[in-house]
Amino acid sequence: MAWTIMPTVEEYERARETFAWDLPDEYNPAVDFLRKHEDTSRTALRYETPDDGLETYSFDDLDDRSDRLAAALADLGVEAGDRVGVVVPQKPQNPLTHLANWKLGAVSVPLTVLFGRDALQYRLEDSEAKAVVVDPSVRETVDEIRGECPALEAVIELGDGDSVAGDASAFDDLLAGYEPGIDVYDSTPETPTAIMYTSGSTGPPKGVRHSHALWLGRAAAAYNYFDQGLAEGEATLWTPADWAWGAALGGTLFAAWHHGCTIVGWPRDGFDPDAVYGLMERHEVTEAFMPPTALRMLTGVDDPEDRYDLSLETFASAGEPLTSEVVDWVESTFDDVAINEFYGQTELNLVVGNSETWFDTRPGSMGKPFPGYEVAVLDPETHDRLETGEVGELAVKPGDRRVFFDGYHGLPEKTASKRTENGWFLTDDLVERDADGYLWFVSRADDVILTSGYRVGPMEVEDAILTHEAVEQVGVVGVPDDTRGEAIKAFVKPATDEYDPDALRDEIRELVRDRLAEYEYPQHVAFVETLPTTTTGKIRRRSLRDRETTGE
Repeated sequence: MAWTIMPTVEEYERARETFAWDLPDEYNPAVDFLRKHEDTSRTALRYETPDDGLETYSFDDLDDRSDRLAAALADLGVEAGDRVGVVVPQKPQNPLTHLANWKLGAVSVPLTVLFGRDALQYRLEDSEAKAVVVDPSVRETVDEIRGECPALEAVIELGDGDSVAGDASAFDDLLAGYEPGIDVYDSTPETPTAIMYTSGSTGPPKGVRHSHALWLGRAAAAYNYFDQGLAEGEATLWTPADWAWGAALGGTLFAAWHHGCTIVGWPRDGFDPDAVYGLMERHEVTEAFMPPTALRMLTGVDDPEDRYDLSLETFASAGEPLTSEVVDWVESTFDDVAINEFYGQTELNLVVGNSETWFDTRPGSMGKPFPGYEVAVLDPETHDRLETGEVGELAVKPGDRRVFFDGYHGLPEKTASKRTENGWFLTDDLVERDADGYLWFVSRADDVILTSGYRVGPMEVEDAILTHEAVEQVGVVGVPDDTRGEAIKAFVKPATDEYDPDALRDEIRELVRDRLAEYEYPQHVAFVETLPTTTTGKIRRRSLRDRETTGE
């Protein structure tokens, strides 16, 4: 049961030539992450509680607790193939729920506690979730939307019987009420594992269906962008990113456990750079996945290596292009700390990146294709391959189809449009490849906004703003921002000439925060008399982005 599919190879070209996906015939990620290691009594999770307490969990502890939770879920009616929502921040109950799901053959639906009412309702209803495990911070919202989610039969809230009211089950009581020893569901790499939601520029968010092979693909990628530093029992990983995000969940948390390493959980509101350095010092973090926004905030602390006793070996980053200033800062501030950007999609795994083990990082570059993937730059219209130096759409072929998504939930036509007749998976991202094989991000073929590492679909934000009675029309775009990479800007045409701009601006921001997510509210709101439209009445977002001013 080795299932470690990325060998140590020092030369990049040799790794590309010799690597082949070798997925097992039988595979359950719960068994992979918890039971295959030589010493399962080692620490798998170090969890700093919100009140600064510390809890540690071995692989055995997690195995025991996820067994108990699986038995409880089964008694609540969850069966193989059923979907179970997970709305929990960086707390042990988050991965425990995923592990319990897979032990039953159930399908996880990772969701963030940052979602507001509409965003959460849509995803739970669309996925037809039968049960949901929730943090107390979102329990009230779940109660509000429960009637709009007809498939939802069970709500499980973190806490015990003294803190959990109403008809929800108490997570702690469920664990205490059952024994370990459940028979793990017989599964393969093709067994459904999760539905992850992604946003596009048109239409509602899409549910991306994955099978268990996803986790092996992400673990292999993590081994590369963490510079082959995930030795069993030696590395400690941490990320500030929400564990609902695929790169944090599969590319950090579960990648750590696949390789037998330790993960740190630290649920916090906001990002305090000094506190982050303190955390990495306390836990001797060696590998950190840091979205570019987080890295930019870390630059505000002077002389971190002198002030903190750090064990860092690698910063890995994704979600938006890294600027050369951030790369230069890492190289000039730290001794022997690599900075590796990587690229992936919810649908297509993590397929391109930098690894200083193999080649020098070029600031601003996406890197080169990871072993196991073929990459091409295609003409967006004809899908013909383009020459070096030409801008086209990034397309990818996996060495094993199973490490990519199975399809969009309930959207067969959109699933088909993601793949060309020649088997290329399309990304909707425009790139250029240089003579040395490095890929350079140019722009997005769609209008997705990359803000603070999150992909935000402008239509979802527009739909929320349009619910305000004082708004007649709105267009939402991303604008350059030194901290976030992109900030969200809304161009709003008011319904009447009589309105208070400051009051309406505040109401719009609060409306989006409440209905969608904290990171989706517009930092900039401009009021306009007209909006540019196509002949069919659609907002021309490109024209909005071309406007010179980004102020309010």
